[in-house]
Amino acid sequence: MTETTRCASCRCGAVRIACTGEPIRVSVCHCRECKARSGSAFAAQVRFPAEQVRTEGEPKLWQYTGDSGHTADFFFCPTCGSGVWYRARPYHDAFAIPLGNFEPGHGFVPDYSVYEERKEPWVSITGDGIEHYD
Repeated sequence: MTETTRCASCRCGAVRIACTGEPIRVSVCHCRECKARSGSAFAAQVRFPAEQVRTEGEPKLWQYTGDSGHTADFFFCPTCGSGVWYRARPYHDAFAIPLGNFEPGHGFVPDYSVYEERKEPWVSITGDGIEHYD
């Protein structure tokens, strides 16, 4: 049996990431930081364990320390500026990849929606099996 590999990349293709197997979580986040990172009303990301991830290219790194004191490492393409993945504490052993960076046909469906108390009033995250958290 062959493991599924799903690929994601920046807009210009200079930085790529390949993920094998199934993700830990597919989530939607409504926190201010994720909204700013995505440039939208929420962010959707797919988390994979580090051992299931292979990267290609030379991304740039930007680090951010949040109000919690935890640091997140954001990796982006130096050519087109696209954010390709991030690794946040306390889950630094996992890669979080924006869902929109994956090639079509990825099949990901959110299973978590978090910081819903900060959700825009016109946003509705619906579907079977999605857990909702404030």
